Amino acid sequence: MHPIRKKRLTIVLFLVVGVSVAVALTTYALRQNINLFYDPSQIAAGEAPVDVRIRAGGMVEEDSVIRDPESLMVEFKVTDFSSSVLVEYTGILPDLFAEGQGVVAMGRLNGQGRFVADQVLAKHDENYMPPEVNEALEKAANKRASESGGQLETSAGY
Repeated sequence: MHPIRKKRLTIVLFLVVGVSVAVALTTYALRQNINLFYDPSQIAAGEAPVDVRIRAGGMVEEDSVIRDPESLMVEFKVTDFSSSVLVEYTGILPDLFAEGQGVVAMGRLNGQGRFVADQVLAKHDENYMPPEVNEALEKAANKRASESGGQLETSAGY
């Protein structure tokens, strides 16, 4: 093999190996920080992984908020109007948190099917709905409509 071709081949191989290592390290770092979104129907169906950090979102179910008078622990149900998931959160809830409002909770699903949140985000005004929550609510409404044979409307109008 000609020395110039050998040198070019060596440089190309080093570049390919270097780019491969960079892509592998980037993929590994991103995999550790990814937060997948699951709606209450997916969680109830067992599609959400246990003990992995995920996001769950939907509407806070009416009359489901239970506050512990001795601590900052709060339990509430998040629904997509097809299924509900019990969420446990210890901390101060956002000012805009209320029953019948959209929320996204970040945390882990434990072995008992309870979602233990470490962060709760509430929508920022009366017109905003997180895109994932809005999509999940529309999907649940379409599923209910197809099952009942007619057009159903949710109480939130989605």
